Parts: sequence; C-alpha cells; structure tokens
Amino acid sequence: MTEHYDIAVIGAGPAGGNAALEAARSGLRVVLLDEQLAPGGQVWRAKSASIVAAPATPEGRAGDALRSALGASEATLRASTRVWDIRRQTGAWTLQILRDNTSLEITARTLILATGAREYVQPVPGWTTPGVIGLAGATALFKQSLSLPGNRTVVSGTGPLVFYVASEIRRLGGTVAAVVTPNSRADWARAVPSMLDQPKLLAQGAVWLADLMLARVPILWGHAVSDVLGADHITGVKTRNLRNSLAGPEFAADSLCLGHGLVPNIEAAQMLGVPIRHDASLGGWVPEAEPDGATNIEGLYLCGDGCGIRGAVAAGLQGTLTGARVARDLGKSTPAPSLRQWQRAARFGQAMTALSRPRPEVQALTTQDTIVCRCESLRRDDITAEITTGAASANAVKSGLRAGMGPCGGKYCQTAIAGLIAAQTGKAIADVPPPTPRPPLRPLPIGQAVGDFDYDDLPIPKPAPL
Repeated sequence: MTEHYDIAVIGAGPAGGNAALEAARSGLRVVLLDEQLAPGGQVWRAKSASIVAAPATPEGRAGDALRSALGASEATLRASTRVWDIRRQTGAWTLQILRDNTSLEITARTLILATGAREYVQPVPGWTTPGVIGLAGATALFKQSLSLPGNRTVVSGTGPLVFYVASEIRRLGGTVAAVVTPNSRADWARAVPSMLDQPKLLAQGAVWLADLMLARVPILWGHAVSDVLGADHITGVKTRNLRNSLAGPEFAADSLCLGHGLVPNIEAAQMLGVPIRHDASLGGWVPEAEPDGATNIEGLYLCGDGCGIRGAVAAGLQGTLTGARVARDLGKSTPAPSLRQWQRAARFGQAMTALSRPRPEVQALTTQDTIVCRCESLRRDDITAEITTGAASANAVKSGLRAGMGPCGGKYCQTAIAGLIAAQTGKAIADVPPPTPRPPLRPLPIGQAVGDFDYDDLPIPKPAPL
C-alpha cells in the first residue's frame, strides 16, 4: 500500500514538529514520521503512559504544547515508524518505512529532513562496562520514565548537559558522587556573552549549578574520566587533570553518565546528495542548507540539529521557517517568519556546542587497548594498525575492518575513528569525511525489506547439459 502526500517530514522533534505544523496550516497534506511513540524528540520527549503524575518541567511543558498542537492540526502523524530508504523517482520522493512490522511506501512532492543529533562519547578504558550510560541516554530515562541510572552516579562530560543530568539525578532522589567536566571556568566565561540572548536558559543553568554547589557535590573543572573500574558492572572511576596530565581523584560509583557533545545525523541528507562541510562550531560535519531549510536538491529541505547543533529553541524556530518556505515553494501565500529570533537562539546554541569541541587531551585518554567500535569489538590498536597499512579514510577503515558496518551503522565509532585517522596521517579533521552512507538508513529485519517476495517465484533455469 502506498500513501501520497504533498510533504513528508522525517523527525517529530522541535524542528520537524514545527515544520509540519506550519506547512499544514497552509492546507497542504503533510505526514510526520518518527520512531518514537509520540512527538517531542529527545529534548521534549513524552513521558511513559505508566507515569500518572510528575512535576512539570520546562521541557515537559514545551513537549506537551507541541503534541497538543499537532493533535489539533491537519498533519498526519505516523509514530513508531522507521524510515529505512529514500529515493527520488519521477519528480517525487519515495520513502520505504517499517510500521507495525509491516513494510509500507509513502510518496511526497517535498521532503523535510529533521533527523536531529546523536551523542558522542570519547572512548576510554572501561566505557563499555555495564552501568555506563550516555548523558543523552540519561535524559531519556529521566524524561520518559523518571528512572535513575543507578544509586550513586558520577556525571562526566562537556557543555550544559553535564550539569542538567547531575541536577536532575538529585531532583529524582539519586546521589551524585561527583561532576567531572573537561570544561574550565574560563571556557564558560567566554560563552557568557552569547548566552545573554537567552536569559531564561542562562538562569536555568545557574539553578542547576547552584543546586550542585549547595549540596556540596564535588565539581572537577578541567578534568575527565580516564578509566572505568569494574568487570561485570562499574564500581568506580579514575579521573585525570587535563591541565597537567596528572591523576585526579577516584570515586566509588555504581553508574557513570558520560558524554562529549552531540553530532548531527546527516546520513539521509548525505545519501540524497546534499554537499557536506566540516564546522566544529556546529558539531562537526553538517549538510549545506539555508536558514529556511532550502538545499541544492529540488524538493529537499533540512532543519534542526541535523544541519548543525544550535539547540532546541533554535531548532523549533528553524522548523517554522522551513515549513513556511516549503509552503511558499508549493504555491501557498504563507508569510516568511522573521530570522531574528532564530539567529539569537542559534548564537546561544552554538556557544554551548563550542564547549564540546574535541580536545586532544581528551582524545589521548583512548588507550591502545580501548574498544572504539563496539559492534565489531575493535580496539584502538586494531584501527591504528589498519591506518598504518594505508587506510587513510573512513571508507577504507570501514572496508578493511567492518568498523561502521554493525547494528549502529557507525554512529558510535566514526567520530573517534576520524580523529585517529587525522592524528596518525597528519590531516586536519576537516579532511577526513564520514563514510559513504547507503540504505538501509536504519536497521530492519531482512524479511521486512524483502516484503512479499517468494523464492518459489524465481525463474530458475534448468541445469546446463553435461
């Protein structure tokens, strides 16, 4: 069965949700596709239906407002839906989707990619030990199920998320053993001028930090977790002072929340032919798109963190800009929203992203025996040996070692592998592009990709005579 729409939006976070709303207001037929059970994305994630009541949070209120607006709109929502292939055919986009264990096809005149971002964790010894969870993964636990990662948690990472996670653990009744961040106080001081454009968010961050300080939670500025202790489960962590490379304090813990920023999900845009460029201020490799989402590909638009990490506020505003641009391009008289609000929010978001730029002293914590590619159990030593033999690109390492061919599709390892290639070959990181993406964009059962195919229908020729 094939469904037909004017616009298909992939991703129902702040960007995609607002793009769908704006486009649907013009009377166009819009379908909004997302893997989650409800719109909201990572930042505005919906709470589990099993939670009867929970204290209101700014993120929760924003997500509820988006979900309510979408429910009252003419946009068609397809939740719990995985898009695994996209093709341009006869002037329209054809999307292969998996929903309710059934393969379906959607066609649309125009496509909006709002694919968001994923977390990056710099591999350190023991980072694959049970009990270690990403900072973004921890926020999903909090927002969806009000769950804690453990009883006593070390929170380590860059940017504002480290303080949000630590404060939220305390709010939910957990114990924070320590906060460990590579950022220094000077790093934060340099970010303050750009933060003044968003006083509410600045005040919110100040509340998180004040909560931790009043609770006398140890905060190690300019430090990083260097080792995770424990075999079957984490028992503690070692830290390193990044300013002098000396060992820092050790902390006993049964869980660790670890993260080093966000990386745009660019695979779909890259696969469809959008040029990409490296911009560290936006999280690394980003597809080229105008502020209103237009690209060099006819009928293809991008918005949100998938085209640069600028934060949830900027993503939502860009979604509205993109939805209006698409409506105008399809013949509707939709006015163009002002760029000024988006530009102000983007400045704040980029200042936060700058706090997570890769640091050589953090990358140096990945030892030769550290697992880098979790899916294929490849150590740093395996990868550097492959580079030594001449594998000077991400595609070459992927071809030689299968790094990036596992279930995650390289999402956990490719940033670290690119850093190793750059360091070993003397290249700039901007000269080590990500590997070439191919369908399926997301893992799916092979039987679903095959569909109604029957081997008995194969035209098998008779054996050749002897």
